[in-house]
Amino acid sequence: MLSQEEIYQFTRKGVIELWKEGCTLVILACNTASAVSLRKLQEGIVTDNKRVLGVLVPTIETIIQRNWGDNSAPRETSINRVALFATPATVASRAFQRELSFRAIGVDVESQPCGGLVDAIEEGDMILAEAIAKSHTEALLRRMPNPEVAVLGCTHYPLVQKAFQEVLGPSVKIISQSDVVAESLTDYLQRNTWVDYKHCKNKFITSGDPVVVSNRATIFLKRPIKFY
Repeated sequence: MLSQEEIYQFTRKGVIELWKEGCTLVILACNTASAVSLRKLQEGIVTDNKRVLGVLVPTIETIIQRNWGDNSAPRETSINRVALFATPATVASRAFQRELSFRAIGVDVESQPCGGLVDAIEEGDMILAEAIAKSHTEALLRRMPNPEVAVLGCTHYPLVQKAFQEVLGPSVKIISQSDVVAESLTDYLQRNTWVDYKHCKNKFITSGDPVVVSNRATIFLKRPIKFY
């Protein structure tokens, strides 16, 4: 497992490369990168015309039903028990709990580090991935039998959301981060007109093998995606 410093350095390098490509707003669409690196990046390299945002805060705002960008004092919420499934690095950072404490009072968070799940998903072994997801869910439920909301705190995990839901039961609401982040970004762009996105073109780049990543992306997204 990468250290927090290694995660930060990889994330920082990726952000700088995206800025070189002409991006002015970068979304860390990774809970681990958001948890470990976002605050340090915002304090260290962000400028007036280049910003970096993460995925944790929009997720929390959705759970506690707070308006996007509402930075008022923390208050009580109708949700009191949250299950967090995340990578070991995200869990160890406690960034989710920290950001939640800035916005809500009296919410109990039970975290489950889901070792092995990302690897299984990236290898395309969905049978193994579903088994791992169910095992981690059962482990968390032994500590918190009745969560009200479950957060799949890794952008890979929604690919096995049905496995999580099967063990959690129909009464537990699972937060879909893809929808949440897209909605919060739409709101951010409407409030921050300095970001010019209407004349942009899509370009997909990777730090890995472009052929392998393109093939994996095409399988998961159900449409051809070419990475460079």
